[in-house]
Amino acid sequence: MKKIFSVSALLLMCVVTFAQQALWGGAPVVSPEIHPDNTVTFRLKAPKATQVQVTGDFLPTQKIQTPFGEFDGPGVADLVQKDGVWEFTTPQPLEPELYSYTFLVDDLKINDPANVYMIRDVASVTNVFLIGGGRADLYKVNKVPHGTVSKVWYNSPSLGMDRRLTVYTPAGYESGTERYPVFYLLHGMGGDENAWSELGRTAQILDNLIAQGKARPMIVVMTNGNADLEAAPGESSLGFAAPSMQLPRTMEGSFETAFPEVVSFIDTNYRTLANKQNRAIAGLSMGGYHSMHISKEYPDIFHYIGLFSAAIMPDKNAKSPVYDNIEGKLKIQFDTPPALYWIAIGTTDFLYQANVEYRNMLDEKGYPYEYYESGEGHIWKNWRIYLTEFAPKLFQ
Repeated sequence: MKKIFSVSALLLMCVVTFAQQALWGGAPVVSPEIHPDNTVTFRLKAPKATQVQVTGDFLPTQKIQTPFGEFDGPGVADLVQKDGVWEFTTPQPLEPELYSYTFLVDDLKINDPANVYMIRDVASVTNVFLIGGGRADLYKVNKVPHGTVSKVWYNSPSLGMDRRLTVYTPAGYESGTERYPVFYLLHGMGGDENAWSELGRTAQILDNLIAQGKARPMIVVMTNGNADLEAAPGESSLGFAAPSMQLPRTMEGSFETAFPEVVSFIDTNYRTLANKQNRAIAGLSMGGYHSMHISKEYPDIFHYIGLFSAAIMPDKNAKSPVYDNIEGKLKIQFDTPPALYWIAIGTTDFLYQANVEYRNMLDEKGYPYEYYESGEGHIWKNWRIYLTEFAPKLFQ
């Protein structure tokens, strides 16, 4: 009996020790390691691997083919092995930015086991790290007053379901009586109501801009632009359904038609300044498309419009009345010009030419707008930049 007790105690000690290591033990290697000069070292312990690479948006881009066309994709770099640990250090310091990456181990994509910080974009999960300084300091949680990010549900009779929104309210909202302007911020294809708050760092950006006096305190409403979905993947009655970009009812008019229900819900349940002068709408890619068509469909609702890397014209198969007489509706919208019509895109974005053609049409009609051009392509780096540029222009 004594011997059995000793063995049991030993097994219990092993279990407790393993649990303590999982909770308190350090990672076997440090990765990523950000050096004082902003070079970064990535490490992976994989003694049996024959090839290890890192891929991420900190590397020079490469062209990749997708079902939606050719895109600029993240580059790839080889790690070198020493004593079972693979290592790569960036040859140059990295500019301030929020970066994402994953490892390729014998062509199998894996996340960095030494880095617990990960983020999902549609169906891809990547590790992230941040190089501080300059604009990237807006993406940090700094010692400033913080707003609140809430997940709230509203009923959409047009879409026949309860749907979820992410809502940012500025610091002091809960304890005050002030009314606020509202900024509706829309995601791209395959995204959801979590995209702007997680990938876009919306709360951090707004907290910091407001604290610096560069943006007016405002409510930011982040919708789910996929009209067939209640909420983000894994957070609705569909359960753990796989995220996908191939979703019905995304750019065929349903979302645009139902959008006044979102505005009505927010004005009913939040302390808003419920008029055109105090409403803005903007979005990236598909969300830019939605912003363009919603704002021209309801010209008396929004005074500030932002198109970030926007898709512009509907597919020829989209038959919704929302897309009828586009030029006539734009004329009505610009007969009383918006306070701001802001268009931004990267020089290598696959939607660049469509935006050139759209701006040419606006120029021909004499419709006023502001244009912001960045480098690179259809990437979150650009969309965070656009948010930091657009938000300070609102409600001034």
